[in-house]
Amino acid sequence: MAENGPLTTGPIHLTLMMGPQLAVPVAQEVADSLLSVQVTVASGQRSGFQLAFDLAKGSLISNSLLPGGYFDPKTRVIITVTAQGTPTVLMDGVIIRQEVGISNQPGQSTLTVTGEDLTVLMDLDERAAVPYPAMSPAARVQAIIAQYAQYGIRPLVVPELIPQTPMPTQRVDFQKGTDLAYINQLAQANGYAFYLDPGPVPGQSRAYWGPEVRLGEPQHALNVNMDGLSTVDQLTFAFDGTAREQPEARIQLPATRVSSILPVPEVSILRPQLAQRPAPALKKTVIGDTAKKDSGQGIAEALAKAAESADAVTGSGQLDVVRYGYLLRARELVGVRGAGITYDGRYYVKSVTHNLQRGSYTQNFTLAREGLIALEPTVVP
Repeated sequence: MAENGPLTTGPIHLTLMMGPQLAVPVAQEVADSLLSVQVTVASGQRSGFQLAFDLAKGSLISNSLLPGGYFDPKTRVIITVTAQGTPTVLMDGVIIRQEVGISNQPGQSTLTVTGEDLTVLMDLDERAAVPYPAMSPAARVQAIIAQYAQYGIRPLVVPELIPQTPMPTQRVDFQKGTDLAYINQLAQANGYAFYLDPGPVPGQSRAYWGPEVRLGEPQHALNVNMDGLSTVDQLTFAFDGTAREQPEARIQLPATRVSSILPVPEVSILRPQLAQRPAPALKKTVIGDTAKKDSGQGIAEALAKAAESADAVTGSGQLDVVRYGYLLRARELVGVRGAGITYDGRYYVKSVTHNLQRGSYTQNFTLAREGLIALEPTVVP
């Protein structure tokens, strides 16, 4: 998603494109019938959207487009907002469901379509047993994503931190289930995230498979409790002392058949630290089914499990985009100011829900990090 400048002047425009595979701008009558748009973008899970249209009797939608299949499942939908001349693609997905509400009251009948991003196309066909001899998890993911290039999907695959390429004489890995399920399985086993990032232009998406991006410059800070400088009305934080786990994995040495506990690396090699005082791991867990795996797989799974439970501190809130001055982006860092010594500092933006109606654009968001107190003495505005 492109970096956006401060929204100090001018309106925010929304562009809706739809089509069987290649989406094109919708007719003006369809755009005029659009009542609301909601887009949810989150780390580690599929993004989704919902569009609500006015279903007036005798309208183009009611008489022609709806019966003609224009809103049928698998129709491609691209949603773009343009602020001060800079377009940002919020969603590139397909419709999976439609609902029609008919009312006796004039102007109250609606058509609501719900959809998900293009990863839904990777979740339609079950594979029986696809072999990947001598291929690392990253190489397998790269090969699978390449099959979806006709949808404008470009892979960005980060090699796994713990090498796991098996010798063909030792083991051949097979894919069972859908492409999406297998990609997510490999991501989970390595503590990685998999998601599609739409843009930078309509019709293109980046398929990211790698660790959550917790490095780099944070987005413009969320200010709370700072009088006229506040950009967020309210922020709620929670510290769950039982969230973090200390996993243990064992493997069996083939030569001696003696089991051995694997050393688990520091979580910070996968998720850079954001807080001075990380939450302690109060729970100890044992990872199952690692005895017959090689040490690389066992260490990777233990590290992934430790990273998965590391975010003991979460935050949530809502902002008005015009007041904030920018579009808050999920899956990146953001600073928080005004919440006090304990909760100020950098956070990873886990999810953002865009809510658009005529004259209104708000965002609900959730934040996460591993502990309390900022690493840096000040937060960049």
